[in-house]
Amino acid sequence: MRATRGPDGHKRRVRVPGAVLLVVGCLPALTTLVAVLMFARGSESIVTHHSPHPATVAPRTPPHHYAPRPAIVPRSVWLDATARHEQPAPRYDDKVIAVFVHHTDSPNGYDCADAPRIIRALYAGQTGSRHWDDIGYNFLVDRCGTVYEGRAGGVDRAVTGAHTQGFNHRSTGIAALGTFTAGVPVPRAMTDAIAAVAAWKLGLADIDPRSRVTLVSSSGLSRYKAGTAATLPALAGHNDGYQTTCPGAALTARLPAIRNAAARLQGR
Repeated sequence: MRATRGPDGHKRRVRVPGAVLLVVGCLPALTTLVAVLMFARGSESIVTHHSPHPATVAPRTPPHHYAPRPAIVPRSVWLDATARHEQPAPRYDDKVIAVFVHHTDSPNGYDCADAPRIIRALYAGQTGSRHWDDIGYNFLVDRCGTVYEGRAGGVDRAVTGAHTQGFNHRSTGIAALGTFTAGVPVPRAMTDAIAAVAAWKLGLADIDPRSRVTLVSSSGLSRYKAGTAATLPALAGHNDGYQTTCPGAALTARLPAIRNAAARLQGR
């Protein structure tokens, strides 16, 4: 037993195990003091400190390859109230695992300030003569690299588009404003913007833009019979899923470089 004073000034007796006293007696004075203090601190921790929230280690999740969301100009910039078409509520998929690249088959020599007008004309054609409920593409990119929101429903969500017959589900469509047949230069700003959108949308599902994915055809008018599980590039051209020359030979030739750029943006 040893006497000590408590916080109220009264003496109290604290029981110290004999083994500790024996060891303390063999130590120099300074070491003895340290040993006693360590014992007292340890005893206090054991007796009085019981955390109601014991420390836990959260389970580690596999790393994901996210890419930052690029700047996107909203629909309201190109679609004014006078041009808006009445349409049903958007449809959604659970996630986006593929990107289809298109060209709009429109003139290339436009001023980028005219891009909203061009998109509005595309919208009018698709909802007018084609009787679609909205513009088919989820995103559109001009030659200066500006990205525009296309189909309604929210750019952050997996909106079901109308861009690649048979493979609109679990995919997103990016259209390059212009016509990119063989020999036509494809602006670097445009391909960089396509890569940025693809990296971001595919990264949300941790899809490598250089990989291949499985999509189920919903239409026999595509390259595959309805119900067929088709293995396609995760970042594909329109012609990978549908019998067409879109997105043009020049833009198709740039797809490998776009895939690699998108993968780098995901940190792969």
